[in-house]
Amino acid sequence: MNIEQFYPLFLQSEKVTIDSRKIGKNDIFFAFSGENFNAATLAEKAIENGALAVIVEQEDFENKDNNIFYVPSTLDFLQELAIHHRNQLQIPIIGLTGSNGKTTTKEIIHAVLSEKFNVQYTFGNLNNHIGVPLTILSIKPEHEMAVIEMGANHQKEIELLCTISLPDYGYITNFGKAHLEGFGGFEGVIKGKSELYDYLKKNQKTIIVNENDPIQVEKTENYIPKITFGKNNSDYQFELFSEGNFVGLKYKEVKAVSKLTGEYNFTNLCAAASLGLHFGINFEKIKHAIENYTPTNMRSQVVKKEGKTLVLDTYNANPSSMTASLHNFITFEGSKTIIIGDMLELGEESEKEHQNILKLAQELGFNEIITVGKNFKSVNFSSESFENTAELIEYLKLNKIQSENILLKGSRGVALEKSIDFI
Repeated sequence: MNIEQFYPLFLQSEKVTIDSRKIGKNDIFFAFSGENFNAATLAEKAIENGALAVIVEQEDFENKDNNIFYVPSTLDFLQELAIHHRNQLQIPIIGLTGSNGKTTTKEIIHAVLSEKFNVQYTFGNLNNHIGVPLTILSIKPEHEMAVIEMGANHQKEIELLCTISLPDYGYITNFGKAHLEGFGGFEGVIKGKSELYDYLKKNQKTIIVNENDPIQVEKTENYIPKITFGKNNSDYQFELFSEGNFVGLKYKEVKAVSKLTGEYNFTNLCAAASLGLHFGINFEKIKHAIENYTPTNMRSQVVKKEGKTLVLDTYNANPSSMTASLHNFITFEGSKTIIIGDMLELGEESEKEHQNILKLAQELGFNEIITVGKNFKSVNFSSESFENTAELIEYLKLNKIQSENILLKGSRGVALEKSIDFI
């Protein structure tokens, strides 16, 4: 089975999935297998459940009469199919990466562009070597453009994702202290994320640049084409403002206030607005999109609970995003408690970075500091330091937090959101 032979069958399908629990009629199921499970054993059942075709990498399970096809590698075939499909598409694709704010920025860009276009975009956090091909393969004839989020924790990963998604536009949200272990330090982060720039430059595609970020400016100096924002002589100029705890932007005297907290989200809003303006969307419609976007993904999400204001930011954490979150949260009116969880994948820098964050939290003067995770526990010797979220929950059952404002910020693996019901 080769891509050219299979592609007409793909065009007849509803969607591509790697999850046997989500197979619907006329879907294509890629039977990925792990160390402890052989998904190829589900191939016949998938066909019975309405799948149009199944791709397996164990030859014994092939049954061409039932549209069960063997390939040497399901991953390679998925990526090659995505590349082939991408090459047939005649729509602009926007590629997005960065250390912090990728998903929020992707969501806002989608909201803004959807005011005028039918836009496909990365669902959830499907931003890796499997998720990006799945997103590309979800682009249908009715879609007029797409926004593809690209995540990475080591060198050459963004390069690979660019060869699959072939972006026409690209934006790096920022360069921060994330995945230091995999990238080999901060310089490695810059090099790894800049693989998006490398692709765009090589193919004469458009780069979106925040001209207040010196690294972005340096990396794109003298390059054309690009879309710029941030400075007085940029293509688009926006002013920062806040209403209560929420961040907004002003463009030519028109204000748009979001439901996001934190000045660090200002540049995310600017990037989305810049793209909207570039693609001919009236700023009143951009304002509508920004003001109606409601974060629901535990990223800068503000919720009210029993008279308290909770800021949920539990999907990701690294020294850069944690520092920004603490500086933002201290500006909230009223008493403040922070519940901060371990920052993962920091390698040799882990102990020092956790010490720095704890010291910053103490200097900012929060009413209560609660830490969760072994890394924080190794540097925090107070009674409000817990090894895991389960221990935190037991504490919260007996100790009601009195503060008016509560921040929950930690890496995905700590799962701080499980404690919300006990606050």
